[in-house]
Amino acid sequence: MNTKSDREDALTLEILDAVERKSDVSQRHLARHLGVALGLANSYLKRCVRKGLIKIIDAPANRYLYYLTPKGFTEKSRLTAQYFKSSLAFYRRAGESCDRVFADCLARDWRRLLLCGMSDLAEIATLRAMDKELTVIGFLDPRQAGRRVLGRPVWGALEAAEAHDACVLTDLEGPQALYEQLVITVPPEKVMVPDILRVEQSAAAR
Repeated sequence: MNTKSDREDALTLEILDAVERKSDVSQRHLARHLGVALGLANSYLKRCVRKGLIKIIDAPANRYLYYLTPKGFTEKSRLTAQYFKSSLAFYRRAGESCDRVFADCLARDWRRLLLCGMSDLAEIATLRAMDKELTVIGFLDPRQAGRRVLGRPVWGALEAAEAHDACVLTDLEGPQALYEQLVITVPPEKVMVPDILRVEQSAAAR
């Protein structure tokens, strides 16, 4: 779900969807909508044109209108179906992966957990924990410190967090890097890693 190909497909789908909804969308607006640099938005737009997914028409005042071609509509439908299929598969695999981690926590009588990294995985883990005798005390994520998510606080530093029995890695953007940061101050055996993340763990944690 998080491969380069997946991200490219997601951006393409966003572009096709934006063009379908607003033919006079500007590249600057598109870049803001996608959350990417203007140059990258322009690059993906040109790629869609080259593939025959989008047609450009000159408009007054040096503007352009963008339209989906029949091929573009077909590709948008395909990518939409693919997105929902991969998303559902991810949620299923992520839930099962969290369940395995939580079973390990329960076996060790670790019931107060700190989730490290705000992401879809963190939300899935929080919901799964509600079905068990576990308490998610909150989240660790410097990028979103000070917020409350699902009724729980987000801390920017480990030392600021409430007392907890173990950390559960839930970051999707850079899980390996965050894991390596955590085990500097947390005993490796107390950093629980859902296997869906495929993080290389230290020998002490295995």
